[in-house]
Amino acid sequence: MVASPSFRRIERLIQSQPSQDGDGVHIQRIHRFDGEIDPFLMLDELGSDRPDDYIGGFPPHPHRGIQTLTYIIHGGITHEDHLGHSSTIQAGDAQWMHTGRGIVHSEMPLTDSQGLHGFQLWLNLPAREKMSEPRYRDVRSGEMPRLKAEKAELIALGGIWSSVAGDSISGPLESLAGDGAVAHAQIEAGGELTLAAGSETLAVYVFEGTLQVDDADITAGQLARLGSGDTLRLASRKGAQCLLLAGTPHREPIAHYGPFVMNHMGEIEQALRDYRNGTFTG
Repeated sequence: MVASPSFRRIERLIQSQPSQDGDGVHIQRIHRFDGEIDPFLMLDELGSDRPDDYIGGFPPHPHRGIQTLTYIIHGGITHEDHLGHSSTIQAGDAQWMHTGRGIVHSEMPLTDSQGLHGFQLWLNLPAREKMSEPRYRDVRSGEMPRLKAEKAELIALGGIWSSVAGDSISGPLESLAGDGAVAHAQIEAGGELTLAAGSETLAVYVFEGTLQVDDADITAGQLARLGSGDTLRLASRKGAQCLLLAGTPHREPIAHYGPFVMNHMGEIEQALRDYRNGTFTG
């Protein structure tokens, strides 16, 4: 006998909040440094057709203990860091940074005819990797495989994504913390996408339109943390776009201060000392 699917349902809706970061960049932010969406810590949405909202960008600043994943819908971001990396990502591209023991970098925005629209995710590194070697990688839109359904499409940035029919794709980012998987789903009006989804942590962030997850609505600017199950059904009456986040929790203590995320406050204090005395990137 074949068991019937167990559909993922919404356990909690989290509303993004307006904030500013860098040199006055306007963002919508969801931050969860309490482990609620472990291994994910934070999601920032940058979206505006007004250059004054983002033109100051993010001047040089440090990070330790996390990974960042930046994904662009419109416009672009130019990245530079102390390791000598310098590159620009544009619509459909992504950039991944494993900060490990420390990176100092800057991110400066670019615009196109539709302004700037993008996302940055923070993923928590497990304790054993927090002082590891920093690494960086760009991923171009053409490298990202697509899983298609009638009136729906999933673009895999990282991790493995499978339809219930057995089709499977793997995103180019294979080293996301916590077995992380990230995808961009586009659902047309009347479309539906049904995925095999057994990851312990699973969340959906809607950034356009209204999405139905097992017949419950998620509107733009909301993140839904989903309960247990093995199947995810996404649908939209009028069309929607979302990010899908999946992973395995670390279940480790989280200590956070500004751009640093460690396990204990003593490690945060050490990061601050290292940055102030010039040994942060040594």
